Amino acid sequence: MYEQIVGTRFHIYNSLFLNLPFQDILRTGTLLPLLQRHCEVKFEQGDSPREIIRSFFHDFAPQASEKEQFDLLFNFIQYVERQVALFDSVEDAAFEQINDIDGKGTISALLLLAGYENKLQALKAKLDDFSLRVVLTAHPTQFYPGYVLGILTDLEKAIRENELEQINLLLRQLGKTAFINQTKPTPYDEALSLCWYLENVFYSIVPEIIRSLANGLRMDLNDWQNNQLVMVGFWPGGDRDGNPFVTSDITLKVAARLKETILKCYYRDLRLLRRRLTFHGVSKIIAAIEQKVLADVSGREKNYGTSADLLSELNEARTNLVNDHNGLFLELLDVFILKVKLFGFHFASLDIRQDSRKHDTVWETILLTLPVKNTSTSFEKFSGLSSTDKVNYLLNLQVDLRNEKFTDELVKETIQSIIAIGEIQKENGVRGCHRYIISNCQSALHVIEVFVLARLLISNGEELELDVVPLFETIDDLAHAPAIMEELFSIPVYREHLKARSDKQTIMLGFSDGTKDGGYLRANWSIFRAKETLTAVARKHGLKAIFFDGRGGPPARGGGNTHDFYSSLGDTVENDEVQITIQGQTISSNFGKPASCRYNLEQLLSSGLDSAVSRRPENQMNDEVKKLLDELATEGYKTYLDLKHHPKFVEYLEKVTPLSFFGDTNIGSRPVKRNASEGLKFEDLRAIPFVGSWAMMKQNIPGFYGVGSALKKLSDEGNKKRLKSLYSNSLFFRTLLGNSMMSLTKSFYQATTYLKDDNEFAGLWKMMYDEYRLSKEMVLSVSGFDRLMENNPMIRESVKLRENIVLPLVAIQQFALMSLRQPENNDKEFEQTYRKLIIRCMFGIINAARNSA
Repeated sequence: MYEQIVGTRFHIYNSLFLNLPFQDILRTGTLLPLLQRHCEVKFEQGDSPREIIRSFFHDFAPQASEKEQFDLLFNFIQYVERQVALFDSVEDAAFEQINDIDGKGTISALLLLAGYENKLQALKAKLDDFSLRVVLTAHPTQFYPGYVLGILTDLEKAIRENELEQINLLLRQLGKTAFINQTKPTPYDEALSLCWYLENVFYSIVPEIIRSLANGLRMDLNDWQNNQLVMVGFWPGGDRDGNPFVTSDITLKVAARLKETILKCYYRDLRLLRRRLTFHGVSKIIAAIEQKVLADVSGREKNYGTSADLLSELNEARTNLVNDHNGLFLELLDVFILKVKLFGFHFASLDIRQDSRKHDTVWETILLTLPVKNTSTSFEKFSGLSSTDKVNYLLNLQVDLRNEKFTDELVKETIQSIIAIGEIQKENGVRGCHRYIISNCQSALHVIEVFVLARLLISNGEELELDVVPLFETIDDLAHAPAIMEELFSIPVYREHLKARSDKQTIMLGFSDGTKDGGYLRANWSIFRAKETLTAVARKHGLKAIFFDGRGGPPARGGGNTHDFYSSLGDTVENDEVQITIQGQTISSNFGKPASCRYNLEQLLSSGLDSAVSRRPENQMNDEVKKLLDELATEGYKTYLDLKHHPKFVEYLEKVTPLSFFGDTNIGSRPVKRNASEGLKFEDLRAIPFVGSWAMMKQNIPGFYGVGSALKKLSDEGNKKRLKSLYSNSLFFRTLLGNSMMSLTKSFYQATTYLKDDNEFAGLWKMMYDEYRLSKEMVLSVSGFDRLMENNPMIRESVKLRENIVLPLVAIQQFALMSLRQPENNDKEFEQTYRKLIIRCMFGIINAARNSA
């Protein structure tokens, strides 16, 4: 079915490329399939990428000079980039055909089940309190520039409508349009890119979902109470962790742009409303609102201080429409009122994030400065205090930080970033910016440092409208998190603050660095265990823990079939809210079009709401199951540590993989490493280039390594039947192995088989390859499948076709990496050309996988 719906259509439209009126297009398009087939055959025979590329030119372009050979390789790369873009569009156009948009995990299925189980009232009650927050981040995994995304949107539409002439024109446009940024985007550029999705997708889809729920529950849309059922968070311009280009000025500029964008959306809707609400009394009110909003958008006036002011006038129009005009076109007005309730003047909620070590430095500088003016104890005395005494000292500190003249740039910028929160709340509303996330949080003091700064700078003696969110990422930090939160909840002043915040504490857990630190099994299970313990700690103090998951696109970074993880958490983990980061490629692939956005938002919503409708045994885990998963995670961790601590591991990343080239791709404003020191330190390495490098090598280590060894160890100890039973009966375990299957499916070790004979890295490569083979063997054995992803045929076929398209790029990139590392003949003369080949191949390989980084 997939081959017919997507594959055949792709091949038909792909043939149009050959007719494009561009130089050498016919030669490139004719030779590329030959290269693709050549790669398949030669990789299977065990040839190295260098041998494959050389034999290809020997067999199919023997007369080509070295320059012509390089030119042809670059032409192949450009051609494949556009093939990938076309494939994306064909697949997106077939979204409703290849996904069951009314099946499991959708709102319609949820409502149907609730009706069947006589649980509609229970669902309604759950909807009053439940919330989904999807947070769009600026992390650099999106390789398409904004203007290319615009073309792809039009191309998808043309494919849906079978407009062959328009498709041909758009393919010509793609052929002439550059696919890469010439310069690095600024944080503001990144924000502008994501505003496109807010304006063109989320603005219409979120209220549509709520309308479906209201209709299914036979509710009047005007009676809908939970205006935070679906919230959108926003990191570009607020996430300053490791990004020196994010400043308080940028934060304020991004917040202003978000407000401007939502007001423009309102203005467009108001113009449409005016065409329908032409009745006496109502038309005058709507026309006046339209003009006021227009003036606010242009900046000429400030008619509305808050969104509540706008809602007041809209409700006046609604009353008039109901009383005097029989509610004609009332639903149009109610939908618009719902949008204003949902998006306010903020559109998306801007999060601020910074590393705890920066706050340590800020307080050190503050406490070194203040004693000069006799307003504080000395830093030397402070640093000698116990952790508890430090917390108490900061909580009792009375000082006017706004009017202190600090000279240190970090202190000034940190103070201004917190002051900016208060300014955004005044302009965009409290929901515009109300969270401060602390990366690398390792103590209660780290939370109090930010809490006190905010109290001194923006509370003005009143209630502090700010959630301070600790972020735990490494395996050790996850283990220590419950003790840290216990200490924090026991601080009376902070507990009183939480009382004013509805007795809720948001805690962020990072999958990406957890996997990098402890491997796939240990990271995922450590996060589950941490959530269980943190839930218990919070409940003990009369609080609700709200978990915010820092997930990336691939399984190695917490991605994959994410909604199944939330469905499988059971009663021991707090589930009143689902909060999740959506990054880079995943934004465009899963939320970039109305159909996919709605489907994926519904899947996430249903995963949290499902518990109100049915209690499924597969979503619960007893102590025996947890003990088995503890053992699996421990064995997987041991195996991963053996690899991570291999003396050649970091060197392999630096010398063999494309890791060092990530910084040259111009896809994000943030540096590749946390610290600008010379040389590569594993702890400074960001998760995205780490995972992305393994993806381009087609080795996908973070998504499976340790799984095979762990399953085999437990199987050999007599647990094979228990593991098979666990796979059949536990949604969590099934999802865990299913996502790992995706990583294994996208692996292609034949591309790097040449390393088995490498003088420096043969042992390390063999170690990785053996674990790959063992993992594949064991997941098939435990699942009972004959092939990987047997239960997801559509996704499996998509992966197969995509990997087939980019196989020539994999060969070309590996050829260039080999030539740089082990130059032969005159390779050194072409060093810059090889470097450029590696970088250019990165775009197509990552884009094709859609969730590899």
